[in-house]
Amino acid sequence: MAKVELKQPVVQEISDNMKGAQAVVVVDYRGLTVAEDTQLRRTLREAGVTYKVYKNTLVRRAIEGTEFESLKDILEGPNAFAISTTDATAPARVIAKFAKTAPALEIRAGVIEGNYYDEEGMKAIASIPSRDELLSRLLGSLQSPVANLARVLNQIAEKGGAADAAVEAAAESTEAPAEEAAEAPAEEAAETPAE
Repeated sequence: MAKVELKQPVVQEISDNMKGAQAVVVVDYRGLTVAEDTQLRRTLREAGVTYKVYKNTLVRRAIEGTEFESLKDILEGPNAFAISTTDATAPARVIAKFAKTAPALEIRAGVIEGNYYDEEGMKAIASIPSRDELLSRLLGSLQSPVANLARVLNQIAEKGGAADAAVEAAAESTEAPAEEAAEAPAEEAAETPAE
């Protein structure tokens, strides 16, 4: 069997992993200990990110003609690839956070939603909060005015006084016309036979 035939399944695996990916980040992992590498893989897996080490020549073949082709110029030396199909910022964010405890880990470059970013660009992308965090911030900002309104209404209800008087006055004013309207037809009916 020829070497090309043996490498074709690996090229196909790379293509399949990158198909529909929102983000592909190229990482220089040299210098990581086995324990650090294991922890990094676990953390990335929990974030829904695929993390693999492939030969650069096979990756070049797999990304040919795709939106990730811009990565081919940096594919030198040992590289690992962090691929995410669900969260565009997850690979960069997780790797940058992990690199704070393992300085040997370096982000070389990446493609996020079709756009190529160098090392500095990837650092900027890594600082973007996750989708869930952004949604929780939005929810918190939407809940804040409602919570404040509820707190004010609760304080008014606890104080009683003017609020209770206003409620009673409103209730009496709506009851009085209804009672008068009910009494008026009865009076008219009583007067009609007397004539």
